[in-house]
This record gives sequence, C-alpha cells and structure tokens, in this order.
Amino acid sequence: MAESRRGPRERMVFSAAQLIRRDGVGATGMRDVAAHAGAPRGSLQHYFPGGKEQLVNEAVGWAGRYAGKRVTRFLAGLDQPTPSGLFAAMAAQWTGEYETEGFVGGCPVAAATVDCAATGTATREAAAAAFATWRAPVAEALTGMGVPAARADSLATLMISTLEGAILMARAEEDVRPLQAVVRELGPLLDAAVRSSG
Repeated sequence: MAESRRGPRERMVFSAAQLIRRDGVGATGMRDVAAHAGAPRGSLQHYFPGGKEQLVNEAVGWAGRYAGKRVTRFLAGLDQPTPSGLFAAMAAQWTGEYETEGFVGGCPVAAATVDCAATGTATREAAAAAFATWRAPVAEALTGMGVPAARADSLATLMISTLEGAILMARAEEDVRPLQAVVRELGPLLDAAVRSSG
C-alpha cells in the first residue's frame, strides 16, 4: 500500500476506515485513529474540526470510493468479463482476506450503517452515498456486459447486498462458506440477465 505517499489527513481517514471495519464506529476512538495513523493527536482537531462524526463520514466516503474503484480492477482481471465473474471477484477479495488474515474485518460502510443510530443522520447519509458510489460502477459494468440498463442498478444492489450479508455471516461463522455459497447460487441468475445476442 502507498502508505508513505499519504499525507497525515489521508492517513487518518484510511486509519479510521480500517478501525471501523474491525471494531465498529462506537469502539473507534479519535486517539486510536491518531495512533494507528502515526499522527499527533492535536492534528485531529486541525483536520477534522467536526470531530469524530466528520472523520467517520470521511472514512465511510473513502470506503465507498475504494470499493467503486475496485470494480475496474476486478474487470481487468477477468479474461472474459461476465456478471458472475465480477461477483465472484468481489467475493474473492473477502475470501482471500479471511483465509489469510482471519475474520477480523468487515466493510466499514456496513459497520457505520449499523452504528448510525448512535452517530446521527449525517453518518447514515454518508453511508447511503458510499453505497451509491460503489453501486454505480457495478451497474455500469453490468451494462457493459450486456445487462439491460433497466436491470443493471437493481442487480448491482442485489450483488452488493448479497455480498454484505455473506461477509457478516462469514465473520459470525468464521468460515468462508457463505461467500462461496452466494457466488455459486447468484452467478447463474446474474449471467441470465445478459441480453442474448441472437
């Protein structure tokens, strides 16, 4: 990771996202973020005058952009892009992480959504925007593979919500089987949405 190229503000946003994905919003303190980022505590007030809520919202926004950018990378890694192949690549990112690092992390956007009752409307809105930022490139990729535009957004929603549920179940069970199951079961449905060329 290009950690050394990040400035202190970017490091703190990244660190917040990493801590939220592991511990949730409630258990992620400003001091923890500063320590994780290797930043002086005083810099938090400088860069985030809105306090923890601002930092959390920016971390959630970063996570949505990161997930959206990953779609392009996943597509580039597919010899023959298909909706099922894209979904399998999305799930494989998590399967690989859990098999190598354990089941300690989840999606920071999902974590913030779960905790948003305690963190306020702004965080819920940030989470909704992050999901939209992720959903748009998935829908665009589906359209590019021949899925009718009228279905692409709803199928992108299905893919993301299914993946998020499988991530939660995998963490709870400490097993990648939920991720493998959703790839196996959802793949044919996704590929069936591609317009036939004949």
